[in-house]
Amino acid sequence: MVKMIQEIYAYREMLVSLVHRDLRGRYKGSALGFLWTFINPLLQLGVYTVVFSVILRNGIQDFYLFLFVALIPWLFFSGCLTGGAGCIRAQGDMVKKIYFPREIIPLSFVVSQFINMVLSLIVVIVVLLIAGKGINLVAFLYLPLIMIIEFLIALGMTMLLSGVTVYFRDTEYFIGIIAMLWQFLTPIMYGLDVVPERLLSIFFLNPMTPVIIAYRDILYYKQVPQLSTLILALVFGVVMVVVGVLTFGHLKKHFAEEL
Repeated sequence: MVKMIQEIYAYREMLVSLVHRDLRGRYKGSALGFLWTFINPLLQLGVYTVVFSVILRNGIQDFYLFLFVALIPWLFFSGCLTGGAGCIRAQGDMVKKIYFPREIIPLSFVVSQFINMVLSLIVVIVVLLIAGKGINLVAFLYLPLIMIIEFLIALGMTMLLSGVTVYFRDTEYFIGIIAMLWQFLTPIMYGLDVVPERLLSIFFLNPMTPVIIAYRDILYYKQVPQLSTLILALVFGVVMVVVGVLTFGHLKKHFAEEL
């Protein structure tokens, strides 16, 4: 793994170039361009708020904020799942023609998605301030930590799925269904208090559960996340990135032949 990190550092200019190309090309040709980075989550927020606050009333105070602070991190993660699965295949010509550490491709994809999430979180903070909720500065100091942990989980999943998809191309199509199911099994549109106690242990097998809880503690409840939540999230982050890196390292040997 040390050698991999050294190689990625040696090709850091390529990494920056791929991230820049992805960010610049994502909305190329659209009238609103980069503004879609902010419009997409706001539109989804509007739909969910109408459904769960007006049609299916849930009784949660300021539900749009309750949802918003969890929805943005989830959109980052789900974007890494659905888009990242095919990122190696999308760069197939480059993989076959030149040498570079293959990890650069999924890493650049996750970094570009992460930048989008950071920009969207700025919108979240502005909405919180306008709504009069404010920010707990002590709790806010934990936000970078949980963002890094989520980055590790997303990177591990993206490396795993992008490697597997080279060999089993149907993975790219199944992952959309899996992401939708995963969303409903993550406490985004509801709190853990509505989950039956007998099912709580199952919910905490979901690596995104402690991550979403931590985001909501920091931004919605304005409190420092519990130590157990942070430790569980960190364990998931380390495990996912190690599994992703090791699996990707094994599979990348024959990418050129399979593409």
